[in-house]
Amino acid sequence: MKITDAQPKKGSKKRGRRVGRGIAAGQGASCGFGMRGQKSRSGRSTRPGFEGGQMPLYRRVPKLKHFTVINRQAYTVVNVGSLAGLAAGSTVNLASLMEAGIVTTNDGPLKLLGDGDLSVKLTVEAARFTASAKEKIEAAGGTCTVV
Repeated sequence: MKITDAQPKKGSKKRGRRVGRGIAAGQGASCGFGMRGQKSRSGRSTRPGFEGGQMPLYRRVPKLKHFTVINRQAYTVVNVGSLAGLAAGSTVNLASLMEAGIVTTNDGPLKLLGDGDLSVKLTVEAARFTASAKEKIEAAGGTCTVV
């Protein structure tokens, strides 16, 4: 048998410390809290998160709204309705949209949104498609390719 094997019985509880009951008890007078100071006073010493008067962490960090997303991916956004004027059977990508004048600036990879109607069969190459945009392009007989 080793000393580590000697453990109290299951369910037994250790008696609590009787503080402030005289010098013989070992925790008399100041009850183990020292002589003076904030932590020796009666009642709760400080609330959770208190940092001694310094602006606490929960007030230093930014709150829920208006976080700037670090490394945010910007897209060149085009609605499906603006593709309706293109020739049937043509391939649509960012370069072809800039040639056609539908898009004037390259703000990043092409993303297709589902606003508007499309009745022309097109082969669309883009980085992203919304579910409604993909549905409208395929309903018109076209194909969607993720680049």
